[in-house]
Amino acid sequence: MHVGDLRGLDLFTGLSDGQLEELLAGGTEVPIEAGVDAFREGEHADFWWVLVDGSLDLLRHIGPEDVVVGKMDVPGRWSGGFRAWDEGGLYLATGRGVVPGRMLRVPADVLRNLADAWFPFAGHLIQGVYGTARTIEATARQRGALVTLGTLAAGLAHEINNPAAAATRAIDSLESVCATLLSSLGRLAEGEISAGQFIALDALRQEIVPRAVPADPLVIADREDELSSWMSEHRVGRDWVIAPPLAAAGVDRAWCERAAGLLEGPALEHGLEWVASTFSAVTLLSEAKESTRRVSDLVAAVRSYTQMDRASMQRIDITEGLESTLVMLGHKLRDGVTVVRDYSTEVPQIEAFAGELNQVWTNLIDNAVDAMDGAGTLRVSTRGAGGAVIVEIGDTGPGMTPRVADRAFEAFYTTKEVGRGTGLGLDIARRIVVQRHGGTIDIATGPDGTTMRVSLPIRPPEAKPVPEDAAD
Repeated sequence: MHVGDLRGLDLFTGLSDGQLEELLAGGTEVPIEAGVDAFREGEHADFWWVLVDGSLDLLRHIGPEDVVVGKMDVPGRWSGGFRAWDEGGLYLATGRGVVPGRMLRVPADVLRNLADAWFPFAGHLIQGVYGTARTIEATARQRGALVTLGTLAAGLAHEINNPAAAATRAIDSLESVCATLLSSLGRLAEGEISAGQFIALDALRQEIVPRAVPADPLVIADREDELSSWMSEHRVGRDWVIAPPLAAAGVDRAWCERAAGLLEGPALEHGLEWVASTFSAVTLLSEAKESTRRVSDLVAAVRSYTQMDRASMQRIDITEGLESTLVMLGHKLRDGVTVVRDYSTEVPQIEAFAGELNQVWTNLIDNAVDAMDGAGTLRVSTRGAGGAVIVEIGDTGPGMTPRVADRAFEAFYTTKEVGRGTGLGLDIARRIVVQRHGGTIDIATGPDGTTMRVSLPIRPPEAKPVPEDAAD
C-alpha cells in the first residue's frame, strides 16, 4: 500500500505525505474476503481499521442471530482503535467482508503515539471525551433500561396477579365445596333415600342449566330470599349455604316443590345441599378455568411481544403485534382510557422485524396515553393500501404545538419528565420504520388530538441498518 492509496481519502485531509508514510509504516495492509471476519464484536479494539476499497457489514449479535447494524462501504470509513485512548475499548460490532478489497490496519498503540506527536492537545481531548462519554452513556443506558424493564414488569405482574388470585380463591373454595358435596352424598347413601329417588333427584338437577352470563345481582338476591323462605317453611336447615348457589343457578320455588315431592325429612336438606354443591363446583371450576386461560393468554402475549422464539425477519400479522403490545401496556389502559379498535379484515401479512415493530407500537401507544394524561380515547386502526399496510394510533389529548411537531423526530428530543416514557424516542421509531422497513411515519395533530400514521410495505426493500454512531 502506498501514500497515493490514502491521499484521496477525506479522512486524511490535512496530513502530509510524511505523516501518511509514518502511518503506513506502523500499519499493515489487510485483504477483505467475502464472508470472512476482520474483527469481532466484544473483543478488545486493539487495531484501527480504515477501509481503502471493498466493503464490510457491521453485525451485532442480538438474541439468536447476527443483525446488520451498519456498513463500511465508503473508502475512508473506519472502525475500532478505541484502546488507543480507552483501556476497556471493545469492538462494538463484527466486521464481515462483503465485497473484496483492502483495509489499513493500525495497532492502537501506534495510533496513540502518532496522534500524540501530531495533535497532542487533540489527543488529550479525545481521551477525556472517551472516559466521560463511556461513564455517562453506561449509567444512562443502565438506568433507562432498568426503568423501562421495571415499568413493563410491574404492569405485567399486575395483569397476571388478578387472574392468578382469582384462580387461587376459586380452588380454595372448591376444596370446601367438594367436602360438602361428598358429605351430603355420604349421608344420602347411608339409607336416607333409595337408588330410584337419587336417580330422580339427579334428573331434576340436570333440568337446571346455569346461565352462561350471570343474572342481575338484584334478581338473584330476590330469588335467594324466596328460596330461603321456602326452606324455612319446609324445615330445611343451612339455608344460608344452600340457597345462594341454587338461586344463582336459576332454581325457583316450583323446582323445590318437585324436589320435596321426592324427598322428605333430613333427606330433603341433604339432597338440596348435594345439588347446590354440584352447582357451586361447576361455577368455581369455570372461574378457575377462565382465570388460568387469562394467565396463559398473557404469557402468549409476552412471547409474541418479545419475539424471542422467532426469527427476526418473518411474515407477521400486524394486528397480533398491536394486540400483544396493548396487553403489555394494559396497566396503563384502565380507568379513564377507552381503547377503540378498528382492524380491517383485509390487511395482508407483511415481512418485517416483528420485535422491532412491537417496540414502535409500544412507544406510540405510551406517548398517546401520556398525551391524554390517562383519560381519553385511544384509537388503534389498520387497513391495507395498495402494496402497504397502514397503522394509525390516535389519542384525544390536547395535540402537539407546531414547535413540538416539527421537532418530534429529532434525536434526543423529548417533552417528558425524567423517568417517564419507554426510553425509545420517535427518532429511533422513525429509523426502525423508515430505514429497517422502507416505510413512512407521519404526525397529524390538532386541538382534538394526535394521530401517528405508519405505512409499511408488504415486502420491504433490503433492510438498512439503524446506525448507532458515525463510526464503530
